Amino acid sequence: MMLSFFDQFMSPTYLGIPLIALAIALPWALYPTPTSRWLNNRVLTLQSWFIKRFTQQPLLPFNQGGHKWALILASLMVFLITINMLGLLPYTFTPTTQLSLNMGLAVPLWLATVIIGMRNQPTHALGHLLPEGTPVLLIPVLIIIETISLFIRPLALGVRLTANLTAGHLLIQLIATAAFVLLPLMPTVAILTATILFLLTLLEVAVAMIQAYVFVLLLSLYLQENV
Repeated sequence: MMLSFFDQFMSPTYLGIPLIALAIALPWALYPTPTSRWLNNRVLTLQSWFIKRFTQQPLLPFNQGGHKWALILASLMVFLITINMLGLLPYTFTPTTQLSLNMGLAVPLWLATVIIGMRNQPTHALGHLLPEGTPVLLIPVLIIIETISLFIRPLALGVRLTANLTAGHLLIQLIATAAFVLLPLMPTVAILTATILFLLTLLEVAVAMIQAYVFVLLLSLYLQENV
């Protein structure tokens, strides 16, 4: 019974071919393409407003050089939000519940921020490893601690997104199974459980959007330290 709860996180295959690439590429077909007209339709206007509002806060503290990352961060946020939201639909697969995918997104982007900091301002980037005014005896220990915390950042990015989405999906399936089992035995309790399931689904919609926003916001904070 416990194995069936985790079957939803297995990468789907067809004739032995993994379909996770299709699950990643399919959301891009849902976005409306811009037109050359002066006035856009309502869908394009709503999409532009949504992207502008969601990317305004992460990009606000950047200087002019950091604005080069605006397209990457905005595309990543829209991509994660779309995948997370589509994963809440029945009989769908959520690629962001796979730690390998999240680490594949987190590690290169985090490494790019570190390389940019080392190239543009190496003294300032290395200065984060040793706070000012540190006693001489604590210098080796603090350098080791700060270095470990620096390398833990991409792991924290990937694990946070994976754990939150996985826990939410498991909780929804557990409550839905309980409501289905209790329906013929205790209808009143089953209705109450279904109400809780509905509220939990609304919460998961918010979590799906917030986790995508937090992922991009933390990346922007890492970039801000190095730009």
